[in-house]
Amino acid sequence: MFLRRRLLSTAAAAARGPPPIRVDLTASAGRGVFATRPVPAGELLHSAQPLVCHPSPSLLHEVCYSCLRRKPGEGRVSSGGYYFCSDACREHAKGFHDVEKNADWTSFVDHCSSRGLKYPYMAKRLACMVISGAANADCLNILQPASLHQGTLIEMEEEFELLESIFRKAGFQEVTTFLTKEWYINVLARIRINAFRIELVASSYEDLLSSAAASVSCDASVGNAVYMLPSFYNHDCDPNTHIVWLENVDVKLKALRDIEEGEELRICYIDTSMDVNARQKILADGFGFECHCLRCLSGD
Repeated sequence: MFLRRRLLSTAAAAARGPPPIRVDLTASAGRGVFATRPVPAGELLHSAQPLVCHPSPSLLHEVCYSCLRRKPGEGRVSSGGYYFCSDACREHAKGFHDVEKNADWTSFVDHCSSRGLKYPYMAKRLACMVISGAANADCLNILQPASLHQGTLIEMEEEFELLESIFRKAGFQEVTTFLTKEWYINVLARIRINAFRIELVASSYEDLLSSAAASVSCDASVGNAVYMLPSFYNHDCDPNTHIVWLENVDVKLKALRDIEEGEELRICYIDTSMDVNARQKILADGFGFECHCLRCLSGD
């Protein structure tokens, strides 16, 4: 009985303390996240809020424009037609949304829609956040950038010119202090490799139908987001940690199994049910690396 009480007391103290993690260099994968003490299966390691996020285009009016919470019914709609789930979210979005409302985004939306692009929306929102003072222009610089092909760079240059033109026509001359072609490409390079697809748990039959409709339109997530600490987690096809979204864009990371002190915490970037060849192709094409986890090495 004494031992049980002591263990419960220790667990409670750990829950009140700082997250049991540290960021350090790995032997072969750059930065990684490591456990600072033994972590039992199911424990919440930490939570995180996004640096920048944006709803999926197909669900733009079905999820909160700020936190991506699904629309349950009656909601608070702005003058621009976007849904906000609460006054707090409306207030949180006020800075960048006020900037957005002063510009005509028709050509930008048409450009992204015709090419099936989603990340430029996040770069646009970040630019609006910087203009409003809600974010620093260099807030993503600490994250790892993706390697970009020449064709991608040309496409990004076209997007930048379009974005800059829209801001100038709207009278935001201050964008010249940060919104350069180099800034835009730098931001997109980091968003492309660090963005998470936000797939929330459906809370109703209507939500399930909405998710199914989005899946048919090749846009199954409610949105995308970039985080600071979660972006430092490396990949494993047999991960010991997983990411959970419950109601909104705020992310929770939990232990999938018992984890030893000093063990690296890893998540899976893709669908773990795919075979090894499919996983390797997606990781190479989408993330630029070949996976050497134990599961891949075994051919599973």
